[in-house]
Amino acid sequence: MLMSFVAIVQLCFTVVIGIYFLTVLKSQYSGRNSMNQESTRELERLKKLNDIKLTIPLTEETRPKSVKDIVGQSEGIKALRCAICGKNPQHVLIYGPPGVGKTAASRVVLSEAKKNPESPFGEFSKFIEVDATTMQFDERSIADPLIGSVHDPIYQGAGAYGPAGVPQPKEGAVTKAHGGILFIDEIGELSSIQMNKLLKVLEDRRVYFDSAYYSQSNKEIPRHIHEMFKNGLPADFRLIGATTRLPEEIPPALRSRCVEIFFKGLSRDEVKTIAKKAAQKTDTEFDDDVFELVAEFAENGRDAVNIVQTSESVSKLEKRKNVEVSDARWVIETGKYCPRYEKLLSKEMNTGKVSGLAVFGNGQGCILDIEAVAEKCKSGCGTVTVTGAIEEEEISNSRQKLKRKSSILASVENTMTVLKKIFGIRTEDFDVHINFPNCMPVDGPSAGTAIFCAVYSALKDMKISGTVAFTGEISIMGDVWGVGEVPLKIRAGMDAGAKKIIIPSANWQEEYEKFEREIIPVSNVFELIDAAVGMDDSEKGRNNEKISQNIGIISAEGVEIFKQK
Repeated sequence: MLMSFVAIVQLCFTVVIGIYFLTVLKSQYSGRNSMNQESTRELERLKKLNDIKLTIPLTEETRPKSVKDIVGQSEGIKALRCAICGKNPQHVLIYGPPGVGKTAASRVVLSEAKKNPESPFGEFSKFIEVDATTMQFDERSIADPLIGSVHDPIYQGAGAYGPAGVPQPKEGAVTKAHGGILFIDEIGELSSIQMNKLLKVLEDRRVYFDSAYYSQSNKEIPRHIHEMFKNGLPADFRLIGATTRLPEEIPPALRSRCVEIFFKGLSRDEVKTIAKKAAQKTDTEFDDDVFELVAEFAENGRDAVNIVQTSESVSKLEKRKNVEVSDARWVIETGKYCPRYEKLLSKEMNTGKVSGLAVFGNGQGCILDIEAVAEKCKSGCGTVTVTGAIEEEEISNSRQKLKRKSSILASVENTMTVLKKIFGIRTEDFDVHINFPNCMPVDGPSAGTAIFCAVYSALKDMKISGTVAFTGEISIMGDVWGVGEVPLKIRAGMDAGAKKIIIPSANWQEEYEKFEREIIPVSNVFELIDAAVGMDDSEKGRNNEKISQNIGIISAEGVEIFKQK
């Protein structure tokens, strides 16, 4: 009896177990079928999505495919090729306004480097492009798309190894760029934490990970993850960082590791060329005046292409076969484009009115208008009035903030000292008014020679041609000192129509002899006046003798004068 009961119990238990496993098998089979059906539906949906294609944007069609396609950046591209295409490529920082070809140039230069048999870049070299403004990271290192991160098993996204309690390193952009180029747009927007991590990667050429869930003795962790934690991931790449910021706004530690290259703003003719190339990619005819209008309002290549594309759309909607000036004008008005500011020099002879050459913003050469008026007044009661100039400049970095008197105002004071001590002009017998119309923040004291000539012209009632442009610093000894960014200033002067450009002798280069304009080097104020207005030989000799005498006087006497001030 007992044996029969046990047999019945065993049979019942077997039946229950069998039913359970049969149910599980059916559930798994049903689940697999359901998953397969869902996967089939998703594949079909993805296929339909992939079959939907819009037209290629004109901005993409006009993207440069070679170095020759990039307009207006010959010098910058030459420097970039030197840094990237050799047998030992370097890290690079590119400064420049938006839309002038920094990204495009970096891409095509890598393609060119791959063709050099001496270059370490090859077909395996990738161009990884990221934007610093989107490189958000988690301070717990859960996610860091730039450097890489570790997905610990307790966090969402731990992957297949999460249930097994295994931390899983994830590569970032620096490892994806291994063996190639990592291009970081707007690199100046990286946080200080990311910047320091990036500098560490540039130094080590590897990325190292750490996790509280990793144990070197844990044999359950796969070997490749042990390898990642032990030796890190490779990150041997060359960095190209692009920024619209000024160099002093970039951390010195990064700048010291990179070759710095400057891309300039585009001229009207260069913008016009880009607009014409964009129009050639369309199937519509454009009136020639359209490109003139685009060049008047577009600041960069991206703006030019957008205006061209939208203008074509206007004509298409109105069923016309060509784009008229009215189409482009409507696009410019609705897009709130502002006209480009470009100073053109006058050919007239002027008294007390000259054009200086300066640099503002991110390496942009510009014309600086300077006006001066001098009126005789009661002896010893003269005043010097300066208007339009920025009176104080602030210099700051990550460690300190400094304030100083504007370099323009300092140049004015130097000018008055030279006129009094070297030329013997009693400046205190004149009311002198110096004005800087539309003055903008300029870099350094390079307007000194222009200020001096404007005041000298006003005091002596001497006319100076409007097609003469000046750059250089004036010392209180009457010397003309060298300044920075002279090539940019010369280019700005040439674009503005200058026929004669006067620069410091210290900045002279033999290549300037090949320029279509007259580039004149000067070393002191008498050579400066001679170059600006001309002197006969006898007067030049007397003045040179006078300056040598007065330089000796001011070196002893000038110190006491400035102590009293």
